[in-house]
Formats: sequence, C-alpha cells, structure tokens
Amino acid sequence: MLWPSGGEEPEAEAPSPSQTASATPTPTPSPTPTGPPANTTSYEAGGLPRADVFGIHPELPVDDDPDAPTLGLTARAADVAGAPVFADPTGEPVAWLGQDQQFSGANVPVVEMDENWARVLLVGRHAAAGDGDPSQLSGWMRVADLELTPAEQSVHVDLEERTIEIATTTDDAESNEVVATDFALGTEATPTPVGRTFIMFEDVVESLAYTRGHPIVYLGVQSPTLAGYDGQSVAVTAFHYHDVRSGAISNGCIRVAPEAIEALAALPEGTPVYIS
Repeated sequence: MLWPSGGEEPEAEAPSPSQTASATPTPTPSPTPTGPPANTTSYEAGGLPRADVFGIHPELPVDDDPDAPTLGLTARAADVAGAPVFADPTGEPVAWLGQDQQFSGANVPVVEMDENWARVLLVGRHAAAGDGDPSQLSGWMRVADLELTPAEQSVHVDLEERTIEIATTTDDAESNEVVATDFALGTEATPTPVGRTFIMFEDVVESLAYTRGHPIVYLGVQSPTLAGYDGQSVAVTAFHYHDVRSGAISNGCIRVAPEAIEALAALPEGTPVYIS
C-alpha cells in the first residue's frame, strides 16, 4: 500500500512495553439505571378497581402538567389479563387496566417514562365534579407490563379560534390537516375541559338521533362541572355530529360537521388530544 506522499508504507516499529500496557482496553462502565427501581412482584386483578370510564380513583393523581406534550407513544397491557396501575412507583398497585375492557380506555398515551416505569393518562376520575377534582387522571405502570407503539397522529383543538387540526408525524414527514374551522363547545356553566387527553373509543349510537348516524368519538376526560349526564354516572366529553354546531351551547362536548367527525373517528384509540 502507498501513503498519500507516494512512498511505500513504512514498517511498523515494535511497541515498547509502556505502549503495550497502555493498549489494554478499559472496561466500559454499565449504564446507570434511570428512575425508580424495577418492581418484579407478580400481581393479579383481585379486588383492585378497574381503571375504566366509571371508576372513581382518589388514590390516583390527576395530570399535573396538562399543557405539556405526550411522548408520542401509546401503551396497552401486554398480558391478556391486564396490568396493575400505581399511584407512584414506590407503592403497591391501586387499580387495574384491562387489555380490553368495556368502553375501552385500554390504549393510553405515555406522558413520562424512564427505564422501568411509564406514567400514562387514564380514563376514570379522581373524584366526580362537585366532590373533588374531576380533571384528567394519570397513573404509573411498569414498562415490562406494556406494549408500546408510536402515536403518529394527534388532535389539536383551539377553543378560541374554533379550529381542529389532525397532526401526523412520521420518520419521513410532518403534516397538519385542518378538519374544522367552526364548532360548538360548552357553555360557561358546563365548559369544555382543556388540557391533554386522548381518544377513549369510537362508536355509532343509533339511539342518539342528533348524531344522524355519525360516530361519536369519546375522550378520556370528563366534565369539570357535571358529575353525570342524562341519567348516567359519567359525564364524558366527546366529539360528535349535531345539526346545531356553532357557539357556546353544549354540555361540554364538541359538536362538529360530518367531514370532521368522520376524520376524527378514523383515528386509533389512544390518540392524544390537546384542547387549548
């Protein structure tokens, strides 16, 4: 082989003892674990309350940073039996998230994560409106208990500008689609909740004539002022179609046009929704 100068490659000199000693590789230190230590205890649902839309969980914290973005991940219990939910990673579980459950809420956004633990948004309430804080609920789950998938889409609702955008982020590109430039929202007495939440599930409810057969997109957050609605023990916020869909006139739901509700209903469960 020739050196760039054009001459032949010189013969290598034998290394000195000191050079030989310095060539000994230095061991690579193990990475320092991040976050609370792992919990490897085996748990069963037992008498733990289900983290579903009807749940009241005073042990679980409300979301303490509702204006922050999520991590772009959706979590689901990896085991068909479900997985435990913790109020904090150092304690014992206080609720149980099923892999599949009635009215879903089984696919949830991750808002914080370290080596062993993920904090997720959850359906249910810390307390019903009038009895305490009904804001968006959160909880901790063990990373080992979860299936994690990228959340490529998110919904952004601006209550002042009356716009709804669906943002899509992939490895290759980012795009934003405006699906509504006007909608109806909650009144002063029954406001639309603000902050981050997520799509709980979608359903067509033929008995609700005002939807005209369009799907309802239920969210993981409930009314800040109503403990229940229409005889139900829940007051879930949702996107849905309505003939009258402009102004502050609803019980907190967001009433949209047909093309908007169809676009929103096409999004997967667990898609983050940001209402500002």
